[in-house]
Amino acid sequence: MDSNGVRQFCVHVNNSKLNYFQELQKVNATNFQALATEFGGRSFTSTFQTQSPSPFYRAGDPILTYFPQWSVISLLKQPAGIGAWGLCAESNPAGFLESKSTTCARFFKNLADSCTSDPALNAASYYNFTVLKIPIGMTDPQNMKFQVPVTLVSEARSPLLAGNTCQNVVSQVIYEIETNGTFGIQKVFVSFGQTNLTVEPGTSLQQQFIIRFRAFQQSSAASLPGPRSGNPGYIVGKPLLSLTDDISHTMTLLQSRGDGICSVKRHKVQFGVNAMSGCKFRLKKLDCSHLQQEMYETLHGRPRPERVGIFGNADAAQKGEWTRIFSRNCSVSAMHCTSCCVIPVSLEIQVLWAYIGLQSNPQAHVSRARFLYQCQSIQDSQQVTEVSLTTIVTFVDITQKPEPPRGQPRMDWKLPFDFFFPFKVAFSKGVDSQKGSVSPILILCILLLGLLSLESK
Repeated sequence: MDSNGVRQFCVHVNNSKLNYFQELQKVNATNFQALATEFGGRSFTSTFQTQSPSPFYRAGDPILTYFPQWSVISLLKQPAGIGAWGLCAESNPAGFLESKSTTCARFFKNLADSCTSDPALNAASYYNFTVLKIPIGMTDPQNMKFQVPVTLVSEARSPLLAGNTCQNVVSQVIYEIETNGTFGIQKVFVSFGQTNLTVEPGTSLQQQFIIRFRAFQQSSAASLPGPRSGNPGYIVGKPLLSLTDDISHTMTLLQSRGDGICSVKRHKVQFGVNAMSGCKFRLKKLDCSHLQQEMYETLHGRPRPERVGIFGNADAAQKGEWTRIFSRNCSVSAMHCTSCCVIPVSLEIQVLWAYIGLQSNPQAHVSRARFLYQCQSIQDSQQVTEVSLTTIVTFVDITQKPEPPRGQPRMDWKLPFDFFFPFKVAFSKGVDSQKGSVSPILILCILLLGLLSLESK
């Protein structure tokens, strides 16, 4: 305001001090001690340790993991490519509710040493931990109510160096995570893709890491997402549904690679379609029990189907919609072998099904299913390296069809109870009765002839 009390709008010259520009204070021997006392301390403070954990995950928060064998808390990693070569950066954390896919490359100077020692190539290193439901679980990570195990839903073999080939190397990792709002993570599933690498200088491997999030649903909490195979009855050609530990998946058959060796990928069993597939299985130097277990898993797939869906829209949460699969393993005693190992070489899946309901809209349903194994014995002295495996699926129609409709119903003729009485008496062996019964018979015959003549006119 001026002297008269009138408001004025004044323009000031650009002033660096009024523009909040500050010159850095110079440090010298004179003021160093005073500045050190005022601003001294650690350059960085760890907010991860000082801040209390959040009661629930927020979008983008790193997902916490726990290793029970070492009592160590870590983060769920999603390696990503960096640099011009796209090398794998192991420390890249996975963000909560951030579904994405990353790809990176690994180069090996000596693959023969890294094959079995590098954890990045071993599938077990991607699920040998538990996931914390909510961050507050850090306060008591050993409490099982905060831990979510990582469920394996595909085949995951350990790396093996066989001659000049490093087998069962992880090439793809897929995490499926179910979340339930502020209640945190409810389910974690992992599946793998594996390949073989040739041991040679400069060998490289490209890996893909996929993380998907989906909402938790109480009615089908344990079911993996997938299309129905019918509603309600099965549709021919659609996948045959199976169940293992409340997890719904598709029944599969063996599939071979280009060289005939059994592949990690498998054929889906299609409802109503008989099929047969086979491949060659390379035997490993394992004890007999472990070898048997591995070959059983190779034949029926992982996880092993325990039940089959009765209808094409079977719900994993409803046990009544699934029927148990009967299984008959090989009879070891029938082989009469003491110094050999009895291994399964063939699996036949028999499915009994039928149409039910109206003939105008029949619905196909599964009545029974069973696994039949065939085995052969291998002597300990035999140097067998490969075994041919076979899987067969057979669908048997047991529909009970109703009788076809007949023609028009006929008139129901009824005769008197004593209609044949005179004939019986006449042709009986009694002589007396035969004499007294001739005239009535003649009268009856005349009456019948008269009736027939009237009808003919």
